[in-house]
Amino acid sequence: MEIMLAIVVVAAVIFFGALISMGNDRQRKAIDSLREQLVLWAMQDLKIKREHLVQAVQVPDPLDWLNKTALRVCAYDLKLQVLEVAEEPQSLICASGDGDLKVIFSPLSPLDIRRIKSSRQSRLSQFAGQNPLLHLPKSVNIHELSPLNSGHLFDLELGLVWTALTGQSWGTINSLWIYILGN
Repeated sequence: MEIMLAIVVVAAVIFFGALISMGNDRQRKAIDSLREQLVLWAMQDLKIKREHLVQAVQVPDPLDWLNKTALRVCAYDLKLQVLEVAEEPQSLICASGDGDLKVIFSPLSPLDIRRIKSSRQSRLSQFAGQNPLLHLPKSVNIHELSPLNSGHLFDLELGLVWTALTGQSWGTINSLWIYILGN
């Protein structure tokens, strides 16, 4: 009799354990589905908000916008002054207000720059002597500006700023790299 009671108790525990497990799995699937729906809704909401704001995007002072955006990432005011624009590879070369730092803005990531340098038959090699982006020291401070750390309209504003300061078209690049060199 005791053995029968023990078997019934074990079977009941296994049955209830399986029942709870199935219930948890069903809840997990429902929560995952809800999370996916929430993400899709948030993305659609951002698209709608962005579409309304796209037509209103203006940057009255491109250099001031660049200073403020760099301030968010670098944590200090660079007081940038444009020195020159390099076309190959695309870069905007600036000096800090106190003249102690050279600041280079480029759509090229450090990995892209390494690829350009390592390419022996690069058509950009003729510009290597002119563009400081291709001669970066190992101690360079590198920061990435993107919509994640610079605002949800960053890529739209960046296109306007880049065209105003360099005269170059921007395209669909979503991030800008800052290379800070000490003089």
